Amino acid sequence: MVSLEKAVIARYSLAGHKFEILVDPNLATDVKSGKDIPINDLMAIDRVFKDANKGEEQSPETIKSTFKTEDLGEISKIIITKGEVQLTTDQRRALKEKKTQEIIAYFARHSMNPQTKAPNPPQRIENAMAEARITVDIFKPVQEQIPLILKEIKKIIPISIENLEVAIMLPAAYAGKGQSFLHRYVIKKHEWQPDGSFIAVVEIPAGLKNDIIGEMNKFTQGTANIRFIEK
Repeated sequence: MVSLEKAVIARYSLAGHKFEILVDPNLATDVKSGKDIPINDLMAIDRVFKDANKGEEQSPETIKSTFKTEDLGEISKIIITKGEVQLTTDQRRALKEKKTQEIIAYFARHSMNPQTKAPNPPQRIENAMAEARITVDIFKPVQEQIPLILKEIKKIIPISIENLEVAIMLPAAYAGKGQSFLHRYVIKKHEWQPDGSFIAVVEIPAGLKNDIIGEMNKFTQGTANIRFIEK
């Protein structure tokens, strides 16, 4: 539970009534982004106010008649998602930086340069976003912002969101542990060979192309056979 000193006000007005709760600013942003946050972590105090600064609580009758429920978890979610979260300038700046890094990380993992088939480094993506003057919404989920951002940074750098298929052959000495490792990806096909080796076709985000090559070569001491399949 967030302390009162660090909590901010989430405010919502409906049918002429005001509803305010004291919440963790970071977790409130997560709620606005669609995440399910436990009420005990989210709220500083289990009360709904009509004026939090004055400590004036909203009446239970008004809360129930307005929200059609007495469930504080549901009520707090409505107040946060439909209302306004009062953030300081520093809080907004920190949350914007966090969301920006999440977006950059998404592109670094899922995108590639369609001309060279190589992943796009995070710094290149960050530079392209800056040049395109991208405005990041701190309350909108990353996935919802990707299409518009992708459209804009395509004007700056060659980039596409793609998955790659890679065929991997693991020698018998590494097949047991190696096939378990590959289950972190989407395995399209797999089969065991008579000599004990393991062959799989896996689908990976384009940005992990170099990662999987490095991981497989390190794990098998360079004995894995890795081939990317052209679509």
